[in-house]
Amino acid sequence: MKSTIIIALLLLATLCAADSLHVSLIGHIDTPGSALEVYVYGSYAYVADHVGGLRVIDISTPTAPVEVGYYDTGGRAMGVVVSGYYAYIADCSSGFLVIDVSDPSTPFLVGSSTGDLEVGVYLSGSYAYLVGVGLDIIDISSPSSPSEVGFYDFDTDNTVDVYVSGSYAYVANFFYGLHILDVSSASSPSELGFYDGHFRNMHVCVSGSYAYTTGNDFRVIDVSSPSSPYEVGSYARGGEDVYVSGNYAYIAAYMGFDYGGLSIIDISSPTSPSEVGFYGVGFYAYGVYVSGDYSYVASGDSGLYILDISYFTGIEENSPSAKPEAFAISAYPNPFNSAVIITVSGEATSPLQIEVFDINGRRINVIARSASDEAISPNNRSSDPLDTRRDAVSINNCEFVWQPDAAIGSGVYLVRATVGPSTGSGTETATARVVYLK
Repeated sequence: MKSTIIIALLLLATLCAADSLHVSLIGHIDTPGSALEVYVYGSYAYVADHVGGLRVIDISTPTAPVEVGYYDTGGRAMGVVVSGYYAYIADCSSGFLVIDVSDPSTPFLVGSSTGDLEVGVYLSGSYAYLVGVGLDIIDISSPSSPSEVGFYDFDTDNTVDVYVSGSYAYVANFFYGLHILDVSSASSPSELGFYDGHFRNMHVCVSGSYAYTTGNDFRVIDVSSPSSPYEVGSYARGGEDVYVSGNYAYIAAYMGFDYGGLSIIDISSPTSPSEVGFYGVGFYAYGVYVSGDYSYVASGDSGLYILDISYFTGIEENSPSAKPEAFAISAYPNPFNSAVIITVSGEATSPLQIEVFDINGRRINVIARSASDEAISPNNRSSDPLDTRRDAVSINNCEFVWQPDAAIGSGVYLVRATVGPSTGSGTETATARVVYLK
């Protein structure tokens, strides 16, 4: 029954790919509770799974994530951060927990500190900062005996998120905006500034001189002067969690009633943020984390989604700034489950080769031209059975079809086109990442 549900969710997520822009599904795993937050450390994703406690997911193969360990927190795990051998949990029933995850298959409790309604946690130096009722500052220099060293009371129990940068803690208050505290003295934090933002503040992330907040919408706050923060830009996309990397803010977003997903906001111009990518997971989206080419979205009862965001990270594929009129490659549909159409565009005349590699760099196939392309000579092949280099052709929106044979498993593959330029000497290459869901 469980496997049937997982397959159904994957099929639904594939259908939801129509509600996507520059983002594609890589993998998915269900969790027994409700995935609220995710933190990636090394080859593992650590999920705060509400009544499901802490779940440890091996993501070394992003297309096939698998749970390798868990810890029952005894309450409702709301937030998680991992550093070194330890996972630090905010549990709104059990308080603050320190879990040894040196062996991901057998996490165990090493220390705890009783707190009231802990819902979020952030680490900085030898301190953990927790929110729920005010701001708790916990000394974690000895993981087996964490102890409270400071506290700030906002006269409300609606603090929902915290981010620490330098000597300042930025606290999102559900009803009352963004608080900025001086935490240079952990034992005596003091409030420096306040931004009276929008009703339903959810999360905050700080990068440089700006704080990025989510809630009923997305806002950019100038915090260069902590005592007088002010809004400089906004975008009408509500959301829960937010993760900032480079010129982009990744939001666990609201996309409609009972519908959520990943929204990617271009923040290169803080005064005019704009949405440049999204993917609808079909259900709620609560937490988001970015690592390398992937975004990890905690989606409540739907578990954990792994999404390809390489269009924005641009490690191996054509970057957004690439000039498609020179030489480019694209794939559709992507992900695919039977065949994918590879389109090569641009102007060049040269022997052309289209190759497929697995994620380890091993060449597994060479894609032949589609039957409708009559410009190819069938007589120019080498003795290499995988080599299908052809006579010189003009490259202009040529289509190729790759239909993996039965021996090829689901996974991420790289399709590389190699062609000589229209002028000069040498070769040009273009690469596209495709996801095969068998």
